[in-house]
Amino acid sequence: MSAQAAPSHLVRHTADDIRAALEAHARYVRGLKGGRRASLIRADLSDWNLEGALLTEADLTGARLSGAILAQAELSRSILFGADLRDADLRGARLARADLRGSSLRGANLSGADMAECDLREGRIAMQDRQDGFRVITPGERAGNLEYAVVAGANLRDVVTAVDCTDASLTGAILVGARMAGARLDGADLSGAQIDGADLTGASLRGAVVAGVNLGSAGLNQVDLSEVLRAPAAIFYVDDVPLYDLVADHEAFCDSQGARGKAAAAAEVDFRGLRTLRRRRLSGLAAAGSIFFDMDMEGVQLQGADLSGCDLRKANLRGADLRGARLTGANLIRADLREARLGPLEIAEGRLLRTDLNRAILRYADLTGANARRARFLEADLSGAKLSGADLRGAELVL
Repeated sequence: MSAQAAPSHLVRHTADDIRAALEAHARYVRGLKGGRRASLIRADLSDWNLEGALLTEADLTGARLSGAILAQAELSRSILFGADLRDADLRGARLARADLRGSSLRGANLSGADMAECDLREGRIAMQDRQDGFRVITPGERAGNLEYAVVAGANLRDVVTAVDCTDASLTGAILVGARMAGARLDGADLSGAQIDGADLTGASLRGAVVAGVNLGSAGLNQVDLSEVLRAPAAIFYVDDVPLYDLVADHEAFCDSQGARGKAAAAAEVDFRGLRTLRRRRLSGLAAAGSIFFDMDMEGVQLQGADLSGCDLRKANLRGADLRGARLTGANLIRADLREARLGPLEIAEGRLLRTDLNRAILRYADLTGANARRARFLEADLSGAKLSGADLRGAELVL
C-alpha cells in the first residue's frame, strides 16, 4: 500500500458520541455517578465548538482539534500528546500541567491561557502498520490543498512558529528544545520555566516575566526582551531608605492621621521584594508606575492611592479597599479583585472621589462580587473578565 493510500489514523465519531463522551467526562471530573473519563484518542474534533468545555485529565492523544474553539476550556492535566491544535482558539484556556509534547500549535491563539507546568517538548507518535510495521504519523492534505495535520508530533521545529502566547501563564512550563521561532510571548509569565535548548529566534517577549529563567540556555537571536520583568532585588531602597521601612512609615502616617511617620513617595518602585502587603493600611500611597506583580495584597487599604500605570498582574486584591484610587492605565491581567471595594470615596460632605480605571487592562481579571459603583472604566480592556455579581451601577463602561 502506498504512503498516499495509507488509512487515516483518525477515529471517526458521531456528534452524539462526542457529546455523550463530554457529558460523561464532566460527571467524572465532578465525581458524580455515571461519570467516565473521556478517551478521545485520535478523534476528529476539528472546528468543534468546545468553548468552556470541562476536559480536565481528558485523553486527547493525537486528536485533530485544528480550528476548534477552546476558549476558556478547562484542559488542566489533559493529554494532548501529538494533537493538532493549529489555528485553535485557546484564549483563556487552562492548560496547567497538560501534556503537549509534539503537539502542533501553529497559528493557535493562546492569549491569556494558563500553561503553568505544561510540557512542550518534542515527541512523535508511531502507529502499527501491517505493511511497514510501524508508521510515524505525518502531515497530510485535505481537499482543496488546505494544509492539515495531526502532526503527531514531528518535533516542534516550525510548528509553534508565530504562536500567539500574549499574556499567557507559563510558570514552570517545560519548553526544553521547543521550536518557538517568531512566537509572540509579550506579557507572558515564564517564571521558573525550563527553556534549555529552545529556539526563540525572532520571538517577542516584551514585558514578559522571566524570574528564575536561565535565558542564556536558549537561542535568543533577534529576540525582543524590552521591559522584561526579572527576579526582584532582595532589598529595594528608595532614596537610601529600605522599602520595608518606607512602607512602615507610611502606615504609621495613616494610622495616626499624620501625627507620626511620613507619607511615602514611591513612584516606579518594585514592591515584589516585600512579598505581601496583606491587610496593610496604605491609604493615599503615591506609587504610580510601580510593580506589584503576583503579590498577596488581600484586604489591603489603598483608598485614594495613585496606582496609575502599575503592574498588578496576578495580584491578589481580594477584598482590597480601592475606593477613589487612581488606576488609570494599570495592568491588572488575571488580578483577583473578588469582593474588592472600587466604589466612590467620600472626601467631604457631598464630594465623592471615583475610582479611576480608565484605560486599565483587566483581561481575565476576577471581579466577582466587587463593588464598582460609579467607577470609571472608559477604554478599559475587560476581555475575559469575570463580572458575576459585581455591582456596576452608575459605572462608566462599554461592554
